Amino acid sequence: MATLTLPTSPAAPAAGGHSALANARVRSAARRLGVLAFVAFLGYLVVVPIVRLQATAFEDGAAGYSRAFGLDRIGQILKYTVGLALGSLVVAMVLGTALAWAASRLPRRLEFLRILPILPIVIPSVAAIAGWAFLLSPRPGYLNAALRNLPWWSHLEEGPVDIYSIQWIVIITGFSLSSFVYMFVSSGFSNINSEMLEAAQVSGMPEWKVFFRITLPLLRPTLIYGGGVALLLGLGQFTAPLLLGTNTGVSVLTTEMYFQISDSPAQFATAAALGSPLLLAGIAVVFAQKALLGNQKRFVTHGGKAFRSQGRPSRLGVALIVLFSFLSTVLPVFALAFVALSRYWRGTIDFSTLTLTNFEAVFSTAAVPSAITNSLVFSLTAMAIVLPLGFVAASLIVRGVRYPALRLLADVLVSLPLGVPAVIFGAAFLLTYTEGPLVLYGTPWVVILVYVTLMLPFATRMQLSTMLALGDSYVEASRVSGAGFLRTNTRILLPLMRGSLGGTAALIFVLLTHEFTASLLVRASKTQVMGTILFDAWSNGSYPQVAAIALIMTGVTAVGVAAAMLVGGADSLSKM
Repeated sequence: MATLTLPTSPAAPAAGGHSALANARVRSAARRLGVLAFVAFLGYLVVVPIVRLQATAFEDGAAGYSRAFGLDRIGQILKYTVGLALGSLVVAMVLGTALAWAASRLPRRLEFLRILPILPIVIPSVAAIAGWAFLLSPRPGYLNAALRNLPWWSHLEEGPVDIYSIQWIVIITGFSLSSFVYMFVSSGFSNINSEMLEAAQVSGMPEWKVFFRITLPLLRPTLIYGGGVALLLGLGQFTAPLLLGTNTGVSVLTTEMYFQISDSPAQFATAAALGSPLLLAGIAVVFAQKALLGNQKRFVTHGGKAFRSQGRPSRLGVALIVLFSFLSTVLPVFALAFVALSRYWRGTIDFSTLTLTNFEAVFSTAAVPSAITNSLVFSLTAMAIVLPLGFVAASLIVRGVRYPALRLLADVLVSLPLGVPAVIFGAAFLLTYTEGPLVLYGTPWVVILVYVTLMLPFATRMQLSTMLALGDSYVEASRVSGAGFLRTNTRILLPLMRGSLGGTAALIFVLLTHEFTASLLVRASKTQVMGTILFDAWSNGSYPQVAAIALIMTGVTAVGVAAAMLVGGADSLSKM
């Protein structure tokens, strides 16, 4: 018995333990390298083009800044930029929040009306602006012509509304942004656990106090985020000032950047300098949002019944939603349809002259079918790339406690495109990818990359919001039961996020098929999209063809949203 080598038995587990420890270290290092590579990719995609563009403004002793802020009209440009941003923010926040309240007070049989305030997002902004121009141009606008039949304005030969003035550009912009605010605030309402509200009411708290003491604090993330989004979109507003303000001297920083880049040769340094105030303001708003939101897990309310207003159904709420939808959707689409079916835009409605000639004309050349194909291919490709990127980024931000520095950096990187106007990204990508080491100008990939970059905040934030609402209980239960990371995400998390993913896909597709600003800057002859073709027709004064192209854009977007709803569920649009 003395010859038995007893120590060898415990030595085997020790060797196995060392092997398991080594494997765990390898897996941990691999995960860390994977996270580092992911964050580095985000940094290259988002930061490098902006840095290269801004560096040009400091060349030759910051000559770009000297030229930009030496412009005679720079004071007026800054005034219009700030006025447009703040004015449209006020309109959007008041109207969007009122619409969200109205949607929470709808009778059960009319709950389908919740979708109506989102419908303006389905209409491309460039198409909606064209529709408003057909309605409210001083002389030939259909609505202006109708208003001049009223006694108060019967003496006028044009007006009474001038759509090309800064005041009306602000109102139209605020109308378009109110749908985004409504979307965020309504999402906040739907994520509130009604058990909290019921408990407060059972304790004797009045309804108004429940709203201010419980509902409003729980809506804080959506109000801050929605307000920040509206402010940033207002600062970076490009379409309305370009289409409506160019001929009347209304210019903002974004349109002035476009004019500088459109010069021959392109003035990238001057454009970069003009974009600097927008860049700094955007970064400041993004960091202010994060500071005001703080620890977002404080707002997790999942686990009980969803929100339902405890107040009585309101006829005023129904009327508000119907009126908003009529003004923001029905009237512009009607104007587009009538102009598209008319030989000329004359401001008078004559159904006997309607024709399909304009649709035949736009499809008689290869430009419009090619632009439709490009829009669909570029948008779907970018969506297929950015959805997984957004999921990984959201997962890292929510659960990447092991990598605090990388987690924070990823959060900043995916938020940055929201704070940077699309015109800056368009100029930055144009400059970056027309030179080495990676020359992509003239190829579809420069358009796809700028689309992916612009959509990162939306793909991440909407998935992040759902992950926060779900909390950690589902993931923890899955991991405790023995499921690995991949199985937990594919079998548990993704099915629970199906509606959110469908809404995210719908929103991304809508925004990308609408995308006009960056596309206008990075386009080439073979990479035209629907928005750029429409702008060319607008510049040439071919207004009936503009209307026809705008209706085609709207139809393509509507089909894409319907497809996303089939994949993500019938409620995907309400979760956009």
